[in-house]
Amino acid sequence: MNKLSTKFVVVVGGVISGVGKGVATASIGKINVISCARTHGIPYLGLCYGLQLAVVEYARNVCGLLNAHTTEVDPKITHPVVTLLPLQKRLLKSNKFGGTMRLGAYSATIKPDTLISRLYKKNYGTGVGKKIKSWNRIILERHRHRYEINPVYIETLQENGLVFSGYHERIDETLLMEFLELPNHPFFVATQAHPEFKSRLGNPSPLFYGFVKACLIQAENNKLIMKASSYQSNDREHQYF
Repeated sequence: MNKLSTKFVVVVGGVISGVGKGVATASIGKINVISCARTHGIPYLGLCYGLQLAVVEYARNVCGLLNAHTTEVDPKITHPVVTLLPLQKRLLKSNKFGGTMRLGAYSATIKPDTLISRLYKKNYGTGVGKKIKSWNRIILERHRHRYEINPVYIETLQENGLVFSGYHERIDETLLMEFLELPNHPFFVATQAHPEFKSRLGNPSPLFYGFVKACLIQAENNKLIMKASSYQSNDREHQYF
């Protein structure tokens, strides 16, 4: 990973970690990349599974929960920071698989004084740079997932610096984590939702807008030119963008 991360930091302007399934070999690579982005100040945007694995990485490497994982990958893991909730487990026992997924639009309450709050207040549903006239901190994003951040570990994660900046409240008052961020990072943001479903060229998702802006700032700070060019390394040419 050390050799990989050196190249990674020099070349990559940002990382988007998107959807995926609970395959052990695939999750290892994603977790390593997330760790590299977090520790090297590389802009990161996690979508759905990208949020879940960001929690796994943080639980392991910051909170000291070395065996943390999602039960989608390892059902018997010691620290199931991502898991099925009790109601979902009961439905699965009755073979009601459809009732265990969150599908379609769900509301999220955004915490004030967070990066997520600033992004959505400025860019949500109005076009880039057009502020919402009446901001009540409630937004809607579309979903398609089954596993959730385990409520048992939320306090530990927060005590160690991870900020859950948005949540959905179920009828039974269970809080489902919708957004996370790291305050002392150029841009480390993740969502349980799929903002790409609603994002448009003329009206991009606040998360994509913020991510691309962070990448451009990072590139400028590192004196990188983000254009169609090649990067020469070890006598091999790699094309980027």
